[in-house]
Amino acid sequence: MRKIVRGRVWRNPSRSVRKMATELKVSRSSLQRIVKRDLGLSSFKKRKVHYLSKVMKKKRLKRSKGLIDRFAIQGLDHVLFSDEKLFTIEEAYNQQNDRILSSTASTIPEEYRYVKRVQKPCSVMVWAGISSLGRTPIVFIPTGVKINAQTYQNLVLKPIVKDLSKSMFNNEPFLFQQDGAPAHTANTTQSWLHSEIPDFISKQEWPPSSPDLNPLDFSVWSILQTKACCKSHKNLEALKRSIVRAWNEIPQETMRMAVEAVPSRLRAVIKKKGGYIE
Repeated sequence: MRKIVRGRVWRNPSRSVRKMATELKVSRSSLQRIVKRDLGLSSFKKRKVHYLSKVMKKKRLKRSKGLIDRFAIQGLDHVLFSDEKLFTIEEAYNQQNDRILSSTASTIPEEYRYVKRVQKPCSVMVWAGISSLGRTPIVFIPTGVKINAQTYQNLVLKPIVKDLSKSMFNNEPFLFQQDGAPAHTANTTQSWLHSEIPDFISKQEWPPSSPDLNPLDFSVWSILQTKACCKSHKNLEALKRSIVRAWNEIPQETMRMAVEAVPSRLRAVIKKKGGYIE
């Protein structure tokens, strides 16, 4: 039986123990004992990841090596990582971790038992930047405004990023990071950054499809969403107030630790030859 289970686990890694027990005509407890104790296997869920082609993996590998070298020379203290994220008025919900203890499901009050969803909830796009030394203000993109190169420059780069040497980095130069979104890689945006920012990671340097390398993506956004959207909001203004309040409450130590995790993630990408690290 153990040989069958070993082969079955290998050929059908996505099958549940319950289904396998039914197919093999053994009890669920016996199969669980064999799988865990005898074979030393654990259950893992599939994860959603960005699509990576062979070309993307090759670029991730090459550019991660370049960033490792660059950060080793310049350090991380004066790097500003930035990103955008869409927030909705709905309650944030983790299907795996959000649990309620009760004797029966029917005794749970409705407001705790259900997470209500609508087809098109009101939402707002948020931009923010973090460094080991501080954070930018939250920038809300006005509803209905398309984030193109001009919008990005007028709402984010010119009023916020341009003067960060003075406001965040003690009048010292800093290195600005952004991902490969069209508004970021547009020629006019790249030209503006060349002329107005002390230094930045160009569109030829940042690895493609790499939210796993941006500390906002792999750490800070989820913290902010959990705090700001622990309950649903009646309207966008209530959501915005909650986002700003939660953003200011996140300890700077949390931001610093997220930033300092970047080099180890770059090394993990290199070890995986540009592949997935999570």
